[in-house]
Amino acid sequence: MSLLWRSQALAGAMNGRPVGAMPEGVTGISIDTRTLKPGDAFFAIKGDRFDGHDFATAALKAGAGLLVVAESRLPALGRITAPMIVVPDVMVALEAVGVAARARAKAKIIGVTGSVGKTTTKEALRCALGAVGSVHASPQSFNNHWGVPLTLARMPEDCDYAVFEIGMSNPGEIRQLVKYVRPHIALITAIAPAHLGAFKSIEDIARAKAEIFEGLEPGGHALINRDDRQWKLLDKAARDLGVEHIWSFGEHARATFRLAGCQLGGESSRIVVKMAGQELSLTVGAPGRHMVQNVLAVLGAAYLAGADVTKAAPALAQFEAERGRGRRYALGHPAGGEIVVIDESYNANPVSMKAALDLLGTASVPPGAAG
Repeated sequence: MSLLWRSQALAGAMNGRPVGAMPEGVTGISIDTRTLKPGDAFFAIKGDRFDGHDFATAALKAGAGLLVVAESRLPALGRITAPMIVVPDVMVALEAVGVAARARAKAKIIGVTGSVGKTTTKEALRCALGAVGSVHASPQSFNNHWGVPLTLARMPEDCDYAVFEIGMSNPGEIRQLVKYVRPHIALITAIAPAHLGAFKSIEDIARAKAEIFEGLEPGGHALINRDDRQWKLLDKAARDLGVEHIWSFGEHARATFRLAGCQLGGESSRIVVKMAGQELSLTVGAPGRHMVQNVLAVLGAAYLAGADVTKAAPALAQFEAERGRGRRYALGHPAGGEIVVIDESYNANPVSMKAALDLLGTASVPPGAAG
């Protein structure tokens, strides 16, 4: 397996102090011993409930190549003789590695935020762009203060595209995270009444989401949902920040990436998209009107990233809903036939639940199956 980071470069990125005989490098970065793979560097982050330093021995048993630990905890790790990089603060060190990974990257970087559809759009981008190049993206919804730096730190130097999901619960959070990501394309999926406890209005939510435009690379692109009620606010926010390239997706007649035809099915959808002077017909493997909207954003982002959309679009026929976001399971019943389970367990806001119920209303149930 190729090295993700050479030890010297890793220590240099975080201005850390190597202790012990360093390996040539590490093949990955982990903050969780349950998912750590042999050869990973284990960052002993202190969270709200657990301190990673308490799991240093477990990390080594799982095959960690080296540990990244805090200077203040070093005395408690005195019996450990494994190679370590010692830093003042492990979370700050992870952020620094993420910044270094972004600085060395040659990839086209796409940042995705929104009240709904972030993870689905990220995964659909992974699917579509994977047909035309190598793609880096987090395996889960790693979109917060530790998830974004972790995903950055794991980014291979030679990938072609990288997709980062950026979330928030309060104003200002996206502003900080997008400084690390520095996307070439900033995509907002939709604005909905999520996290209203921290905001006075849905307009305030839109303003907070628009913070993603603050981190755009010079000459970068803003991509906004033209069908969203907050489109004008988002468009103005991008223009006020000096963003020159503003694009849109949706059914609206003036959308840059426009839905021109749609046939929804119980298992997939067939759509026609007008974009860049051409018309694309494609199949979306995951069912639901909300999935179609996400795919419009995906095609727009892929185009702006310089990908060949005529090759990327067909890959979306193989795309399926994520666990907790509409994935379907057929389970055998002891009395014969099947039970069809639609897993929408992740959704927790009104817009997502409405989309889930709308999809349920169109679901086709095979003969002999129970829904």
